[in-house]
Amino acid sequence: MRYSKLLIPTVKEVPAEAEIPSHQLMIRAGFIRKLASGTYTYLPLGFRSLRKIAEIVRQEMDAAGAQEISMPILQPIELWQQTGREADYGPTMYKFEDRHGRVNALAPTSEEVVTSLVAAEVSSYKQLPLNLYQIHTKFRDEFRPRFGVLRSREFLMKDAYSFHASVESLDETYRAMYDAYCRIFSRCGLKYVAVEAESGPIGGSASHEFMVPCSAGEDVIVHTEDYSYAANIEKAEVDPAKKDPGPGTRDSVGPVEEVHTPNVGSIEAVCKFLGTQPKDMIKTLLYQAEGQVLVALVRGDHELNENKLSHAAGAAHVELAGESAIQHVTGAAVGFAGPMGLVEGGKIARLVVDHSVAAMASGVTGANRTDFHVKNVVPGRDFPVQGANVVVADIRNAVEGDTRGGKPLKFSRGIEVGHVFKLGTKYSEKLGATYLDEQGVSHPCIMGCYGIGVNRILASAIEMGHDDNGCVLPVNIAPFEAVVVPLNADKPAVRDAAERIYAELLSGGADVLLDDRDARPGVKFKDADLIGLPLRIVVGERGLKEGMVEIKRRTDEKPALVPVAQAVAEAQRLLREMKQG
Repeated sequence: MRYSKLLIPTVKEVPAEAEIPSHQLMIRAGFIRKLASGTYTYLPLGFRSLRKIAEIVRQEMDAAGAQEISMPILQPIELWQQTGREADYGPTMYKFEDRHGRVNALAPTSEEVVTSLVAAEVSSYKQLPLNLYQIHTKFRDEFRPRFGVLRSREFLMKDAYSFHASVESLDETYRAMYDAYCRIFSRCGLKYVAVEAESGPIGGSASHEFMVPCSAGEDVIVHTEDYSYAANIEKAEVDPAKKDPGPGTRDSVGPVEEVHTPNVGSIEAVCKFLGTQPKDMIKTLLYQAEGQVLVALVRGDHELNENKLSHAAGAAHVELAGESAIQHVTGAAVGFAGPMGLVEGGKIARLVVDHSVAAMASGVTGANRTDFHVKNVVPGRDFPVQGANVVVADIRNAVEGDTRGGKPLKFSRGIEVGHVFKLGTKYSEKLGATYLDEQGVSHPCIMGCYGIGVNRILASAIEMGHDDNGCVLPVNIAPFEAVVVPLNADKPAVRDAAERIYAELLSGGADVLLDDRDARPGVKFKDADLIGLPLRIVVGERGLKEGMVEIKRRTDEKPALVPVAQAVAEAQRLLREMKQG
């Protein structure tokens, strides 16, 4: 391709609305242009990179046994109502009514569509396992689109869905897809870590996220120093806290003491009023779970993790109880709840106690009486930490100082670029995707699903690879692998040498750009660095007089002089070297 024939509108200024390097550089390098909040047009350079990423994904999906299809972006809302996920996605889902009054959704994902397809087309175990994928546009009405294409309303996603007759078959495909993801991200030049994850609104029994560690990432990665354990913050497990003997022993703690705390309901306000610390508070939270009320206890300096609570309570879904429910159970206004007497009085279905609370020598909590708190509350003495309706478990988010398997936990930020799930039969049961076994007995298909954010791979690569001059892109996903830059192109010898090197690289299979613009050398060099082209071959009049051209990798400090006759072979060698990592 010739630079003069391409739309490459590079800009010098940093866009005011761009907060992070990838967003700034994708605009400055002429990869994208904003149309509206959270929606972007991909210009030729950006689209070339997306196509290269998509092709890597496609090759690895095909090699892993997945079959490519294309499913509608426009989906009838009835499918989402059958699975209950219309409510799960809520306002994030784009919905509209067509001229016939039918409500449709713009696809945020496609579990419902692919499951209804398999329900209609698969009937026998002989047709399983089956793995179907697509690379298609998705839509989510993000409340606050930000960070360019990392959190946009419209994005390109690879989503795959597998169907099985046994858990063992699902496990086999899950591992094959996991391994394929590792190859995809490695081929795209990303440094990544696979972490244990919660399934979220997708659902399922197990999942892993593939994260690119990056300060601009919105996800928190919790990991040991050696990454032998890694999970996202929603999933990260911590070791149980050691028993706190307190200033003496639990037996030496005095009786419960009620304290008048008028209009003081929050942890911060109570601590200020009583002169205590959040770590000495027992936070009492009431939840609704499948029509019943449960109470969760965490320390005042910890944040409850609803996913962990749901697992510990054996509930599919939990949500905070409303004000009227809290008053009914505790007899007090919001902010004054405590665990005393709730289990014994049969007022709640279950008490779920975090390990750190169970380990406290004593604490301060609500008195179940408006405007009162109680001090000297001892777990196990003043409220139960064992029994038929009591669970002690890890139900909080990990914090600094926690350990896992005795190893200190570290915290870093990351960008999620891929996610794999074991779905089980959540969708197949609701949408009738069944198969007949060898005995003719019907069973719901066991499912897995596997997603990759194609746009996010490009943005993540730029977040990982950039400097003051622009993008530093991996060779496999850069818009061009190399650029040939003729200086003084009006000189026949320079023009002819550049054209010959360009033609030979093209015929040898290289993806190369010829910068044939009538522009100053400095402009050409700056644009090549800004775009992030991995290899630059410079042909100049002075060098040709000595029979030499300059070759420079994007990451090299200085160019190397190479004889003209060897320029193509040397460029090809360097490209092979870069592709091999």
